[in-house]
Amino acid sequence: MMDQGLTDASRPRISGLRSSKLCPSSILLPGILLSSCSGSHSPLDPAGPEASHVAHLFFVMLVGGVVIWIAVVAALVYASRKKNAHSEKAAGRVILWCGAILPTVLLCALLSYGMWLMPAIRPWLPDDQQVRRIEVTGEQFWWRVRYLDEAGEVMFETANEVRIPVGEPAHFSLKAADVIHSFWVPSLGGKMDMIPGRTNPLTLTADREGTYRGVCAEFCGESHALMAFTVRAVAAREHDAWLAARQASKPLDAEGLATFLNNGCGACHAIAGTAANGRIGPDLTAFGERGTLAAGTLPHTETDIARFIADPGEIKPGVKMPHFGMLPEDDIKKIAVFLKELK
Repeated sequence: MMDQGLTDASRPRISGLRSSKLCPSSILLPGILLSSCSGSHSPLDPAGPEASHVAHLFFVMLVGGVVIWIAVVAALVYASRKKNAHSEKAAGRVILWCGAILPTVLLCALLSYGMWLMPAIRPWLPDDQQVRRIEVTGEQFWWRVRYLDEAGEVMFETANEVRIPVGEPAHFSLKAADVIHSFWVPSLGGKMDMIPGRTNPLTLTADREGTYRGVCAEFCGESHALMAFTVRAVAAREHDAWLAARQASKPLDAEGLATFLNNGCGACHAIAGTAANGRIGPDLTAFGERGTLAAGTLPHTETDIARFIADPGEIKPGVKMPHFGMLPEDDIKKIAVFLKELK
């Protein structure tokens, strides 16, 4: 099933599902389109208190930097125009004050202000405070997301999308399974590194409903740029209803599930309530409700799901999922339809 020994020339091609080798523009264009339609993703468009402090700090630093730049340029211009010996002393004083003392004082002030603001940018919550707890693990090149109950036990698992209630702090436990990643939702807060062997805490709060784009902000391999995720902020009541619905069992298409299992997909992926219990790849329970495919790389359509199944490495270089282009076209289509209908 892994088909590791087949060369590119010997791999059968699937008509209607696979096209010729993707050129760079065919990979970049969907990313550009997705980034423009997947919600806000600018640190200067804050949607939470942590991001608001980051944006405020940016503008304060910007003003300070402009003042220092003007002072240094003014000192250089003044000194260059005073050539005679009588003005050398005055020019020296201008350079000292505008080129050294003033920048030093401003930089120290900006550093002090940034340190003073740090607790608001990285709020630390007491252990006994009731918050929504979510564990996110960065893997090449996707995000494993687990929702935890009050006791810290896993309620269920999903991938590449996070939901949080508006107005309530969400506490993230950030981990890495392979290399260093970095979790960043620009509109909700600053970035936090995810380091193998460590758990780094991060608390984010959304002030308004919306879908916010997140990215990996630490280079982690070939498809680093294709490792996005979304955070959807909804009303608290809607969020609670979604949590309850995710934990309820739902009927599945028996024929589609059989095709999925017979082709070995359940060895790497899990679907709650079925024999598919793999832990290597993303959990596919309720896969059909996701907005994008392959961590924000493709639109979530049956055609694109089938393309990814046939040859994931062609779309997302370096991905660990093997290609399944050797399967009959009907099987690939059945699996794609089955996954799209998982709610």
